[in-house]
Amino acid sequence: MRSTRLAALLGAVLTLVTAQFTGEASARADSDGIRGQLERIPGMTVVAVGEKQGHPHYALTYAQPVDHRRPQRGSFTQRLTLWHKATDRPTVLHTGGYTLASGTAQVTQVLDANEVSVEHRYFGPSRPAGAAGDDWSELTVWQEASDEHRVTQALRVIERGRWLGTGASKGGMTAAYHERYYPGDLDAVVAFVAPNDADNADDSAYDRFFATVGTAECRRALDAVQREMLVRRERLLPMFEADARENGDTFEETLGTTDRAYEFAVLDQVWNFWQGGSAEDCPDIPDARTAADDELYGWSKKHGLHVYKDENLGTNGSGPYYRQAATQLGWADLAFGHLRGVRRHPGLYRPDSVLPAAMRGAYDNGPMADVDRWVRTSGRRMMFVYGENDPWSAEQFTPSRHDSYRYVAPGTNHTAQLTDLPADQEAAAVATIRRWADVTHR
Repeated sequence: MRSTRLAALLGAVLTLVTAQFTGEASARADSDGIRGQLERIPGMTVVAVGEKQGHPHYALTYAQPVDHRRPQRGSFTQRLTLWHKATDRPTVLHTGGYTLASGTAQVTQVLDANEVSVEHRYFGPSRPAGAAGDDWSELTVWQEASDEHRVTQALRVIERGRWLGTGASKGGMTAAYHERYYPGDLDAVVAFVAPNDADNADDSAYDRFFATVGTAECRRALDAVQREMLVRRERLLPMFEADARENGDTFEETLGTTDRAYEFAVLDQVWNFWQGGSAEDCPDIPDARTAADDELYGWSKKHGLHVYKDENLGTNGSGPYYRQAATQLGWADLAFGHLRGVRRHPGLYRPDSVLPAAMRGAYDNGPMADVDRWVRTSGRRMMFVYGENDPWSAEQFTPSRHDSYRYVAPGTNHTAQLTDLPADQEAAAVATIRRWADVTHR
């Protein structure tokens, strides 16, 4: 989701995935003949075989329909990986929700499982070529769920144990959508810090979050800094513009001007502070009344003032996420009551603002409302883990009564994991996951 490090992360993922398969794969990497089975799956291509912790790790591509309802309209190749340990072990289907995830999911570690990682459609190279790749109408939660359904069905002939879906943030959302549309695919889902914007017109949960997170003293200090960044716009904007020139940042295709880009960054600052930081950072907040311009701007750059620029948006960066937010996932339209009188651009704080014109679209709340209702009433074996101090965790999924659970990790942000839970809750969550995966005997 929104992150001060998202641009660097997206680039690093591509590098890490490529590096993972550098060098000559050893003969033992495919001792079970998995490569041959993979190559016999129609549409599946083995790009490379490497090793990861002594087990074969396959870089793959899979031919997917651009439109699953009308497969005759053409196809694209979706990147995925398979880390294979044994055919009778559980398999974890992992998506980061963006480009291909290179790390190991925590659920995979808990279960010592096989792992399939899938790159989300329209991110990175997993995008149709030509005109089809510029038609964003097929970037929907149902189409991605259908991609993962085909992957799951194809690989179940090899990995015959239980299958669990997982992901964090947008990846957790993606796992929940997969379960809603294809509840027969997976035996369980474990979603971390997965926002659930069931009603995009009601963002009161986010306003309540920012009115209660941390201490009152910390909240006041952050609000004062955020307001002062706009009060001093005429003096601080030249610093922002100088940084942009030095870094080669441009804004013409998305936000349009440096003034709009600066205001967007300031509006996002407190959100980013809590998303990636903690209450331990509060004592270092400068006094907005007395801080010099350099101190105020310098501290802000290190604590949430993220630059949204053309180079990291559009088709080759995080633009596909913002397209999804603008059309289906929703966004937080905060009240910003403490910024009255110092904003210049009403309606700026929305995903369309950081999208090129060709990627914008009309919003439809139907899919989110449907998924929310289904999870609450019909979802089975679903677990949600949230961070107490994470703004993205302000709107949560409510699990059903059908062997489903929700945990909130105290004092944690958007990185919340099972290990951040109190010891008794962590033990209960791990025991549930192991039961779902049928490995309680191991």
